[in-house]
Amino acid sequence: MRFGCAILFTALAYAAQALAKSSTGDSVLVVLQPSLKKEDYSLFFGNLEKEGYELTFRAPTETEPQLVQDGVPTFDHVIFFAPDTKSFAPDITPQSVVSLLSQGVNILIALSPKQTPLYTLASEFGLILPPPNTPLISHFPKRNEPSDIIPIAVPPSPLFSNKKANLVWFSGVPHALSNSPLLVPVLRAPAESFATDTESDAGADAILEATERGGEGLWAGSQLGVVTGFQTKRNTRVMWAGGVELFSDAFAKKEVAAGVKSGNEDLARDIAAWTFQETMVLRLDSTTHHLINETAPREHYTINEQITFEAHVSQFDPERGIWVPKTDLHDLQLDFTMLDPHIRTALPHVAAEPGTYSVTFRAPDRHGVFKFVIDHKRTGYTFLESSTTVPVVPPRHDGYPRFLSAAWPYYAGAISTSVGFVLFSALWLAGDDRTMMRKGKGAPKTE
Repeated sequence: MRFGCAILFTALAYAAQALAKSSTGDSVLVVLQPSLKKEDYSLFFGNLEKEGYELTFRAPTETEPQLVQDGVPTFDHVIFFAPDTKSFAPDITPQSVVSLLSQGVNILIALSPKQTPLYTLASEFGLILPPPNTPLISHFPKRNEPSDIIPIAVPPSPLFSNKKANLVWFSGVPHALSNSPLLVPVLRAPAESFATDTESDAGADAILEATERGGEGLWAGSQLGVVTGFQTKRNTRVMWAGGVELFSDAFAKKEVAAGVKSGNEDLARDIAAWTFQETMVLRLDSTTHHLINETAPREHYTINEQITFEAHVSQFDPERGIWVPKTDLHDLQLDFTMLDPHIRTALPHVAAEPGTYSVTFRAPDRHGVFKFVIDHKRTGYTFLESSTTVPVVPPRHDGYPRFLSAAWPYYAGAISTSVGFVLFSALWLAGDDRTMMRKGKGAPKTE
């Protein structure tokens, strides 16, 4: 009986993993500050639960349930809805975020204009925030809402499921972006918006003050971001949102025009989908190399041989919870390197084999230890990295051709010299010395 139950539980565990909505797991810890009510974000949390996520709620200062036990994370994802919290339990301090990312935990963080540990932590991820208590403000377009509640157009991006999304409402703090290649801009501030902490923000003095604040230049325009992602080199993800109201029911139900609901609900869902590694997730399943017209890889290759390299790439399908072949990568490249790339070539898709990318090239005319390198990094997508070492050796003593066509002039010179030497030697040794014979006939005889 116990054995049967164990088998059943194991089967259910594998089935749950196979049907996982996320490629990394479905358990989510929501750190919700007491001043925020769970019911005010019921649409966001409800959509996550409908899709199969298991949400566990906890206050920032509570110690149970523990996020890490015996050095192992107990949750796959963490949502920090604690924008005004200044103290956290020991296992969920902002400083522990970095260690969580190294252990494969994805994190969604909502900020506020107030000075908090999370506010300070943002700079560690390449976000440059304005001074505290500096929200984003815009007076355009004309509307009845306060100036710090701003409608923002959703740009076209593969991150969003709805290609024609409605305007979204935003209220919170903006941020400038550093030049880090790991940042993923998601939503930019409107061009006419700016950050200020003055009450009389309608005058030109507010703009002038914004240009001089913090020594960072003008905190205004579409150069600022309000929602930005960050993907580590280990492919774990962090999403920074400038305001928690972006995920609220009030903004999701608020109309942007007469009879037109905002796109906040769809945007919040797409943000969570990217952060929890549902969308834009690629995987390099395997790589192989061999000589042309062969199938087995070799331990080494000879210079100038024709080598075929293959890579198999798949993409996570959140609808079915499975990995499917990826067939539309048009910028995949292969480097054949020894310190520097000796060969850099495109790795095209094989039409008859879904998910297979293959290329054939000639090995360089140089021996040494080479590497097959794939280093595919595109904004928002999972990084694909692979490195396979293989020696390239010169031919064996019997591997060279017997005669080289380029050396025929030297062959002709050597042969003609040899033939001339033989003829000269033959004539010299076999020829008659007529001068000596003539001298011998004319000499007087003596008795």
